[in-house]
Amino acid sequence: MSFESDKAAIKEGLRVGAPTWFGIGAWGMVVGVAMIKAGLTLPQALGMTLLVFAGSAQLASLPLIAAHAPVWVIFATALVVNLRFLIFSAILAPHFAHLHWRTRAWLGFMTGDISVSLFIQRYPKFIEERGKLAYLKSLVFPNWGAWQTGSIIGILLGSQVPSSWGLGFAGTLAILCIMLPLIINRAAFAGVVVAGIVALLAVNLPYKLGLLLAVLLGMGTAMMLEEYLDGKKESATDKNNEEQA
Repeated sequence: MSFESDKAAIKEGLRVGAPTWFGIGAWGMVVGVAMIKAGLTLPQALGMTLLVFAGSAQLASLPLIAAHAPVWVIFATALVVNLRFLIFSAILAPHFAHLHWRTRAWLGFMTGDISVSLFIQRYPKFIEERGKLAYLKSLVFPNWGAWQTGSIIGILLGSQVPSSWGLGFAGTLAILCIMLPLIINRAAFAGVVVAGIVALLAVNLPYKLGLLLAVLLGMGTAMMLEEYLDGKKESATDKNNEEQA
């Protein structure tokens, strides 16, 4: 059922998104501390969290920055890690194609993984309904605010946290908390397994290029397997329809 008003859509979006705010803020705090520990200055870290706004890309690029890797390697790694947003954009585009490109641009910038996931749960298919934009905004704005609040706190406190606390391990746990809920089918699981194996085998490649290779092969495996399973499912459906006919 569609919302009766934008106010109702905003209320529902806030209710659905509220349970995720603490986790987003906590993950942002881990990334904020990691930026300081990687050697970024306070202005650099604040600029990165405000302009990049992509935790996985930030964590992936920080070791490269600390290792003084070439700029193109840093950008290429961040780009590959964020390729999933192309899929997100393709999913959201039909719902908001009528908006001005500037509006779509800043909404796209502020939309994160969890916001897209919650929006898709409410609107799995493209249907003209009232309150869509209000619902998305009620997911996006608190998400962005929670991330920035946590990240800025982490940046400000980063120099005060002892290295013995194992921030690298904390960062790994934060990534797992975000990643595991996204492994929703066999294709995604296979992609994660392949990426993990490749990352271990290619750990000694220069400039952390093993990470880049792992992401590419993992994504490729997931996409091919998903296409194969979809084709197999369609064949089974067609066969059942023929038997019923």
